[in-house]
Amino acid sequence: MQIHVVQPGQSLYSIAQAYSVTIENITQANRISTTEPLVVGQTLVIPIRGSYYWISAGDSFYTIGQRLGIPPSVLAQVNRMSLNQTLPVGLRLYIPPLPKSRAEINAYVEPRGTQVSEGLKAAVREAAPDLTYLAPFSFRIQRDGTLAPPLLDDFPAIANANGITMMMVVTNLEEDQFSAELGQLILNNRELQNSLLENIIQTAKQLGFRDIHFDLEFLRPADREAYNAFLRRAADRIHQEGFLISTALAPKTSASQMGEWYTAHDYRTHGQIVDFVVIMTYEWGYSGGPPMPVSPIRPVRQVLEYALTEMPANKIMMGQNMYGYDWTLPYVQGGKYAEALSPQEAIARARRRNAAIQYNYEDQAPFFRYWDDEGKEHIVWFEDARSIQAKINLVQELGLRGISYWKLGLPFPQNWLLIEDRFQVVKR
Repeated sequence: MQIHVVQPGQSLYSIAQAYSVTIENITQANRISTTEPLVVGQTLVIPIRGSYYWISAGDSFYTIGQRLGIPPSVLAQVNRMSLNQTLPVGLRLYIPPLPKSRAEINAYVEPRGTQVSEGLKAAVREAAPDLTYLAPFSFRIQRDGTLAPPLLDDFPAIANANGITMMMVVTNLEEDQFSAELGQLILNNRELQNSLLENIIQTAKQLGFRDIHFDLEFLRPADREAYNAFLRRAADRIHQEGFLISTALAPKTSASQMGEWYTAHDYRTHGQIVDFVVIMTYEWGYSGGPPMPVSPIRPVRQVLEYALTEMPANKIMMGQNMYGYDWTLPYVQGGKYAEALSPQEAIARARRRNAAIQYNYEDQAPFFRYWDDEGKEHIVWFEDARSIQAKINLVQELGLRGISYWKLGLPFPQNWLLIEDRFQVVKR
């Protein structure tokens, strides 16, 4: 699979010619129209097996092989060239595909309102072949230990048809906010816990869920040990039924990190108790905060490397956002919230505003600036094929269990092409 960054003056025709594919191959893979102009800096995934590399001054099979992690002799052989010959600048080399690694892929889906939209069902169907788990968000804990379920509609049937494990996401949400008070009530009342666990087991059996996923957030720091104790009890009960148990964890970089989102999430203990965790490695850039990438590669790496000191790699799923934000400048704390948007909408907005897309290589994240009709400046940070490829490389480098996406319904076709190119997705 090739990632191509559109340069000034390039067209779909010239790009297709460069890679020996058809225009239709490119438009279908990237869900773009031939009637809309390309955006400078836009990434296109070219659906070919392997990729191409154009020789620059000083390149040799040895330097290219070292950079790409491929034996120089293999590069020379597949290109039918001598290993030690001088490579002319501009020559196109074929790079064979790297071996796929096994990975588990999860995606949350959050139906809103009174019915599941056709668009959301279509998004689940599209992603289904590349998913290990599907996680409808969410089963909300009630104060009597019962559960308020999400809309499910066709989700169980889609999962069953595609060999997907349904993940039952259990949260302490009240009025769309994580509630420390509800967490305190449940985690410190054994009778309520008994009722809750019985309701979880019965609901999972009835609806076909096979992983119980606790996403308890904004807990009181004082409830850290109570949460650990609850998970031990829950794991015993859930494993007795033959189900998996997993948790969602805030992105920490040390065991001593304090705060309402962090203290009660004990990485080491979760790693000992549950089958796997989803670490929410996103929201550095968030709707109410200053403009920055949502999941910059450096802090993502720091969180995951810390997690590896507390639990094995095969228990860690890296969280990944499928959205970006559009901030109005200048940013004012407590002022206007940034607008969330999909990668596809970000590119469309750049096109409408005649803005070139730039790329921050330090953060591995694309961005662009534009001026709106009221004369206000904006900056948009989002995800593209390059930023996702950087995260995939990190998952493979660290040997992690896989990737968990928040959330389906935000169009990003390139992501699934890259998943298929680099992973053998595990079906449980």
